[in-house]
Amino acid sequence: MPPSITWLSKKLHNLMDIRKIKKLIKLLEQSGISELEVKEGEESIRISRHGTIIHADRALPSQPSPPSSEKQESQTEPPPRPPDHTQHTIKAPMVGTFYRSPSPNLPPFVNVGQKIGKGDILCIIEAMKMFNRIEADQEGLLQNILVESGQAVEFDQPLFIIQLA
Repeated sequence: MPPSITWLSKKLHNLMDIRKIKKLIKLLEQSGISELEVKEGEESIRISRHGTIIHADRALPSQPSPPSSEKQESQTEPPPRPPDHTQHTIKAPMVGTFYRSPSPNLPPFVNVGQKIGKGDILCIIEAMKMFNRIEADQEGLLQNILVESGQAVEFDQPLFIIQLA
């Protein structure tokens, strides 16, 4: 689990722009990598999924690395799971606001447990005052809706999980 932004802000006060740190944490969360290190001039930051953060520049002494003979089992990654070819995730094609129905007083386009056909409208994403219909690119059974209506979504954020037919 990544460290909290508040903790980072206090720990790295005046050393690196907090907006850059937030972007780095988001990048780490969205990717499959376990650690990220960025160097900018004399500043550097390392963020790990294991909650360990090491920040150093010339003004701060570097932390000694643990002896190589010690095993750090708490920081080992579990083996990657094989891909599940029976499920398909539909992701947001753009940044915007997610809506499950065409208007607040109408029923949602789809519900969990519903059979979905290729090309069926699943939701609307509002971006820059434009309402974009998001269609299913696979057919199957709607297994899960991962976003609440009215919630902001990011590009490539998972929205729906479909059990393939």
